[in-house]
Amino acid sequence: MTPVPTTPAPTPLLSQPAAPAARITLTRLTEMKAQAEPIVMVTAYDHPGARLAERAGADMLLVGDSGAQVVLGYDATVRVSVDEMITLSAAVRRGADRALVVCDLPFGSTEASDAQAVETAVRFVREAGADAVKLEGGNPDRASRIRAIVAAGIPVVGHVGLTPQTATQLGGLRAQGRTAESARRVVTDALAVQAAGASALVIEAVPSEVVAAVLPRLEIPVIGIGAGPADGQVLVLHDLLGITEGRQARFVKRFAELGDAVVGGIEAYAAEVRSGAFPAPEHQYPASPEAVRAALEAAASVS
Repeated sequence: MTPVPTTPAPTPLLSQPAAPAARITLTRLTEMKAQAEPIVMVTAYDHPGARLAERAGADMLLVGDSGAQVVLGYDATVRVSVDEMITLSAAVRRGADRALVVCDLPFGSTEASDAQAVETAVRFVREAGADAVKLEGGNPDRASRIRAIVAAGIPVVGHVGLTPQTATQLGGLRAQGRTAESARRVVTDALAVQAAGASALVIEAVPSEVVAAVLPRLEIPVIGIGAGPADGQVLVLHDLLGITEGRQARFVKRFAELGDAVVGGIEAYAAEVRSGAFPAPEHQYPASPEAVRAALEAAASVS
C-alpha cells in the first residue's frame, strides 16, 4: 500500500519580542479614572531614573521642581531655574517610552503674565518634549495662566493644597485644609483649576476627608500626595527609595533603603582600593609579550 504523503510540520517561528506597551496619554488617564484603575505617578529627574520607573510600571513621570533639592542640592524648590528644569526634563523624556511626562514650571517663570506662562510652557514642550506642564495654585491669576497655556495647545496639570513654591504664604511646608477657611480654599482652587481647563490635578498634604468632599465634583484625574485615596498617587523618587536624608514628610513611605545600600557599596569599594584587593587580575586587560616589550623599549628610550 502506497503511504499517504503528509504535510511537514511548520518550522517554529523564532520568538518575537513582546510588542511595546501602549504609550500613556491623557485620554488613557481619563479612562483609568472612569474604570477606577489606580494611576501610578513618580518623580524622575534623569535618564536612568526614567528608565527604571518605566520598567517598574509607572504611568506618569513628574519632573518635579523638587529636583532643586534632591538632585541639585538647593535649599528650596524656588531656587531652580527654567534652564535647569529643561535639562532635567529633557533627560527624562529621552528615557521615557511609555509614561506620560509632566514637567513642573518653576517659580518665577509664570508669575508675570499669561504671555510669560505660555512662553515658558512652549519651551518645555519644544526643548524638553514634555507631554504636559504642571502649574501650582488655583487663584484667579493661576486659573488665567492655565487657560492661556491650554489655549496654546499645551495640556496642564494643576496643583493645589500645599504648594511648595508659595509655601511662605501658607506658613511653611505644612498641611492645608485643616481649618474651615483653608478647606474652602482647597475646594475652590481645585474646582477653579478644573474649570480653567486642566487635564489632571495634584492635591498635596490635605486631609482625606476634605479631598473626599471635592472628589465627586472633579471629572479630571486627581493624583494625591499626602491627600488620602484618589485616582492616583505620586511620591518623590528619592523619598520612596530611601535616598533622601533627614526628616521626611508625614505622607512619605520608604519602600526601599537605597541610601544605605549605596553607602555600603562605596565603603566596600573604598576598602578594596585601600587594601589593594581591587583591581584584581580579572578586572585588568591582558597584553601580548610583544606589546609589553614595545612598551618597555619606549619607556627606556625616553631620556
